[in-house]
Amino acid sequence: MWERWMRRALQLAALADGHTSPNPLVGAVVLDRNGALIGEGFHAQAGRPHAEVGALAQAGQDARGGTLIVTLEPCCHHGKTPPCTEAVLKAGIQRVVIALEDPDPRVAGNGISVLKDHGVEVLQGVLRAEAAEQNRAFLHRVRTGRPWGVLKWAMSLDGRTALSNGQSQWISGAIARRWVHALRAGCDAVIVGGGTVRSDDPLLTTRGRREPEPLRVVLSRSLDLPSSAQLWDTATAATLVAHGPDGVSRSLPVGPERLALPHCDPQHLMESLAAKGCNRVLWECGPELSTAAIRQGCVQEIAAVIAPKLLGGNAAQTPLAELGFSSMDQIRLLSSMRMTRLDRDLLIQSHFEG
Repeated sequence: MWERWMRRALQLAALADGHTSPNPLVGAVVLDRNGALIGEGFHAQAGRPHAEVGALAQAGQDARGGTLIVTLEPCCHHGKTPPCTEAVLKAGIQRVVIALEDPDPRVAGNGISVLKDHGVEVLQGVLRAEAAEQNRAFLHRVRTGRPWGVLKWAMSLDGRTALSNGQSQWISGAIARRWVHALRAGCDAVIVGGGTVRSDDPLLTTRGRREPEPLRVVLSRSLDLPSSAQLWDTATAATLVAHGPDGVSRSLPVGPERLALPHCDPQHLMESLAAKGCNRVLWECGPELSTAAIRQGCVQEIAAVIAPKLLGGNAAQTPLAELGFSSMDQIRLLSSMRMTRLDRDLLIQSHFEG
């Protein structure tokens, strides 16, 4: 019985995918004392009411003596909104069914303790694995201090991301490119290096799939960037240019925000983006920066689009540079592989093990 309603709560939580950072995705449903559905809610955006509050408001007085099913442990601290535990107790809920405990140090089991201390029955772990998968980015940021990193590339069947002369538009088809726009919409930031800005002049937006657009980030050690680029127009989407100490004296075009890092590398960039509230970021960069991001543990997921094309060329570009492996027992393993057809192209998504 509880699994059925928890699946509905997970469906509700997914409606806000890409909009809740730095908060998690949360969905909730309320059943009356007879088990009938009387309220639903989800957390739509940071600063707006939490899922429990919305569901309880919809249920009204009929919630008294009923059951709350929620995908994440109710919060018990004052933030931009009051504690959800207060709303649960005020509504007279008799039972709370929870999928996943909240690892946020301000909660971390305290929400459950508050409810139990006030006589509320608490059931834990219903569809825990599904809830953890849905909130993997939030959980990763809380536990590591870095956003969940997704590395995306498109390549030919023979493993090339560009011709020997650098031309790469377009390896993948229109359907795959629209999928990338949707992928960006689920992320808080999209990252490229200075080389990508110079060679491709990317726009890096969702093409209207999300408002506001994800933060566009350029990581550049030298700040040798073109004076005119689509990313410098911040009317549509914000742009952040991150650099190391060597770039402090270099000027930037008007518009982008500037971020000076102690070291110009993926690790320090990810820590800064986590501090800005990013749960999930997308790497859309060249092989050198992609490889550095992997080596520094800043990539947790690979999304590779493979087109049925042959580019050839010994000097043609590949997705990654040298990872430094000298034997097969050193290689990084990926798991949870999922394959999807995007018209003529094939999408492969996989997570790094561990």
